[in-house]
Amino acid sequence: MEYHIYTHKSPVVLESGAILPEVRIQYSTLGTRKEDDSNVIWVCHALTANSDVESWWPGLVGPDYLYNPEEHFIICANILSSCYGTTGPTETNPETNTPYFLSFPVVTIRDMVLIHEILREHLQIKKVHTLVGGSLGGQQAMEWAIQKPSLFSHLILLSTNAFHSPWGIAFNESQRMAIDMDPTWRNQSLDAGREGLKTARAIAMLSYRSYETYQQTQSEEDSSKTDDYKAITYQHYQGDKLVKRFNCHSYWYLSKAMDSHHVGRNRKSVADALGQISAKTLVVGISSDILFPVIEQEFLASQIPGASYICIDSLYGHDGFLTEIEKLDVVIREFYK
Repeated sequence: MEYHIYTHKSPVVLESGAILPEVRIQYSTLGTRKEDDSNVIWVCHALTANSDVESWWPGLVGPDYLYNPEEHFIICANILSSCYGTTGPTETNPETNTPYFLSFPVVTIRDMVLIHEILREHLQIKKVHTLVGGSLGGQQAMEWAIQKPSLFSHLILLSTNAFHSPWGIAFNESQRMAIDMDPTWRNQSLDAGREGLKTARAIAMLSYRSYETYQQTQSEEDSSKTDDYKAITYQHYQGDKLVKRFNCHSYWYLSKAMDSHHVGRNRKSVADALGQISAKTLVVGISSDILFPVIEQEFLASQIPGASYICIDSLYGHDGFLTEIEKLDVVIREFYK
């Protein structure tokens, strides 16, 4: 995997009307790009992931896997507002020479797509064989495929939706409420909100997994216990793990961006927007997903012209789109046939 930085020196106008004086885009590539761009695979990553798609999708991306760098040119860009190299709240505002923190403007999914499009134009990629994304990444991929229907030959949408649900928004707001209770959250510091972020992640895990996941993985064999349950330890572990690798400001802004997702906004309708997609499309749902339930993927498949729909059985809820690698491999290979 090769890492790159592109700095777009011109001002970028966001959907809100706010202006970023310049934008830095961190992106990764794997493989060799053909002159006709016929082997370009563009991956849009999810909430707390990064551009190193080979590291968080092992078994799908890499030598001898579905997306093999010997055959494909795989590209993934870190999203706007993240903390892995692309402009976000932890980056320095070039006009003030201080970090943005909570002065960073509100960002939407469409703004993320705008940054992807700026990078694509910089790289002079004229067509993309496959655009793929799950969850927040699927929201980006969908919006981009609506805006630029002739650019993409294939579109793969995993565990995502046409607009973020009240249920999903409520989960995100509950996490932000936890962050807001952290007395350090408003500090002008990279370490602000760390304890709040731990709690937010613990809340998020309840939406990423399911009742059955916890029942099978966190149940106690010792019925005499009255404290220190495995489920308690697990929640703390997940919170601590995220805090070690992610930033609270980015988490706050990215959750807001997910809330903003609505392909029908300022368009004729959701159905009309989805009807603009011309790529050959595969929509994948996860049977146990309570955050993006399969009814949302069924709706997408019913509205995107010619789309195929597959539901994958999984114990792991929403995170099944990251963990069910063997099943995804089979489903995607069949789609290409």
